[in-house]
Amino acid sequence: MHVKPRDKEFFGTTLALTTAIISGFAIPLNKIFVTGLDPAVFTAVRAIIIGFIFLVLSFMKNEINMQKIRKLPLGYLLSIGIIGGGLAFLLYFTGLKLTTVGRAAFLHKTLPIYVTIFAFIFLRERIGKKQLYALLVMLAGTFALLSATISPSFLWENPSFGDMLIIGATILWAVENTIAKKALLKQSSLVVSFARMFFGSLVLFGFVIIAGNLGALSSLTAYQVSSLLVSTAILFGYVFFWYWSLKYINVSKAASLLLMSPVISLVLGYIMFREPVPLLQIIGSVLVLIGARYMVSVKSEMATGI
Repeated sequence: MHVKPRDKEFFGTTLALTTAIISGFAIPLNKIFVTGLDPAVFTAVRAIIIGFIFLVLSFMKNEINMQKIRKLPLGYLLSIGIIGGGLAFLLYFTGLKLTTVGRAAFLHKTLPIYVTIFAFIFLRERIGKKQLYALLVMLAGTFALLSATISPSFLWENPSFGDMLIIGATILWAVENTIAKKALLKQSSLVVSFARMFFGSLVLFGFVIIAGNLGALSSLTAYQVSSLLVSTAILFGYVFFWYWSLKYINVSKAASLLLMSPVISLVLGYIMFREPVPLLQIIGSVLVLIGARYMVSVKSEMATGI
């Protein structure tokens, strides 16, 4: 799809906001889906299905052929898949089983901290004052949400350890996003999306085999299969819109816009699981929305020669 240069900022921002909305619904729904399933099995099956879909789309769009295969930045694509599509997902869904939807959502959305640092160092993205102030406001809201402690329960058995796993996954995703931004300068979002999901699925299936859980695939119930398919569709939408947005705007700006999604997850977590919502979490949600409002108007400034 051809986008005029003057429309790239608006189009990329719209795609990133769409990703944020999908992410907001994805976390509480996946909390339901992953219950009773091995996280590695759950993520591996989703990844291989989505990887195959992106592969088909890449061939249909003629993004992959014998001539272009020789020019593929294989090192970047393998790194994206192993780090972001494999290890990060494994840590994230293991942590999601142990902590609450609200905490997982906001811990994941500390992503802009790490992305902004990595993008500044490795991509030489310019971080303007307006973007920095908006980011600080959104992060203040995030930390306000996390300042309230909660007691363990059936659906959040070990919040502290689960939180650590979520943070580890988030740092890995920040590394992946930085690599992906460089890869997208040479490849289409469809090819990068394929690499993330396909190579990631190989890593995840490796963990499944090592853990001796491959037999769990044959014992999936009809409900678990349907849950996997719904979750797969949601993840496909997330990956599709996310990498598309990175073609047009700074990765640091796109990651900051994702900070809107925890507010959606927080509301759904309360409605669906009756998770506690302290006053600090409400204040934090408001700050996130205020910061996101200003972040939308920030123009992406990319240094040349990255």
